[in-house]
Amino acid sequence: MPDVTIEIGGRAFTVACQDGEEGYLNAAADLLDREAQVLLGTGSRLTQDRMLLMAGLMLADKSISAEEELRTLDRRLAQQSKLLDELQSRPTPEPVEVVREVEVVKEVEKEVVREVLPEGALERLTKLADQAEVLAATVSDRAG
Repeated sequence: MPDVTIEIGGRAFTVACQDGEEGYLNAAADLLDREAQVLLGTGSRLTQDRMLLMAGLMLADKSISAEEELRTLDRRLAQQSKLLDELQSRPTPEPVEVVREVEVVKEVEKEVVREVLPEGALERLTKLADQAEVLAATVSDRAG
């Protein structure tokens, strides 16, 4: 069991830890030291014990806030996963046959092209084309 010397609030402490946990202990000590440095920077005259207590409480407060945020994110993830499962379990919509005319070469010949598009695709494409035209007009107006 190795002994590790850590420094918190300008004071050195020797602490025993399990083999391989030295890095974790040093990282934890760094967190506590940062909080202690904040307290020391305020100019308040705290005893070493009070400074360590306050630094620990500040870390505990941050930990509680992080846990609450994690729970909120877990709930949101569960909601999104449920929504995704619902969407994936929906049956695939039947394709809709759309007939459109395509002008070929000199606008003399016309051929009919049959395509199978998902339901609502044509409406979505039309809306996108309309939005593109509005953007093009806006850019043209600003440029000219």
